[in-house]
Amino acid sequence: MTRVTRCATLVRANNPSPMTLDGTNTWVLAAPGASSSIVVDPGPDDAAHFEAIRRVAGDVRLIVLTHGHSDHAAGCAAFASLTGAPVRAADPALCVNGKPLQDAEKLDVDGLRVDVVATPGHSADSACFVLSDDNTLLTGDTLLGRGSTVIVHPEGRLGDYLASLRKLRSLVDEREIAVVLPGHGPVRHDPADLIDGYLAHRERRLDDVRAALADGVADVDALLRRVYPDVDETLLRPARWSLLAQLEYLREPPSLP
Repeated sequence: MTRVTRCATLVRANNPSPMTLDGTNTWVLAAPGASSSIVVDPGPDDAAHFEAIRRVAGDVRLIVLTHGHSDHAAGCAAFASLTGAPVRAADPALCVNGKPLQDAEKLDVDGLRVDVVATPGHSADSACFVLSDDNTLLTGDTLLGRGSTVIVHPEGRLGDYLASLRKLRSLVDEREIAVVLPGHGPVRHDPADLIDGYLAHRERRLDDVRAALADGVADVDALLRRVYPDVDETLLRPARWSLLAQLEYLREPPSLP
């Protein structure tokens, strides 16, 4: 466990993998000197991880989820039972004794204010959180500390994801965000550059798909080999999800102004 900012402490789950990097980042949020906290993404159903969270969390008043994928949310019901805290998420099915999160909602626990930002794309229910007191943005899987995010097709949609990235990019300037606390990987202190890099990466991938289609490559497996030639075998399935999301995006009619 590591104190990262005045209000945020990292407790990393022991579930490393090619998809989760070093493991799921659980974030314990509390105002300086407060005895109550918010826990973001309790992670897998792992008693040892729960104990590590509780050692730094004190009185857990609220559990929130960045999204419902199992590496972030599988343990939320058990952790809620353990702590007595409600679970809130954008997806109503994941909530326990709490209502769904709403875009632009303000959460307040023992003097700590957390602003909810809906960021669909990686998944339909993805959300980020802003800690104004820390100039900090918690991003779940919308932005990672290392590498790029998978668009989990068909639930995730590339058009939504690009819109969410642009929304976060504006937010970084407006709120003077200085730190990104991701759902996996290291903390980032370059939020504007990070998001600009994500947007550029997505445009390059789309250009690669367009070029392959123009060359007559239409089969999805052939496109996968062309667009992701060096991807590790263990990541072929996620790469395929992202490719299908790109193909769907390119078939969509342009939005009206």
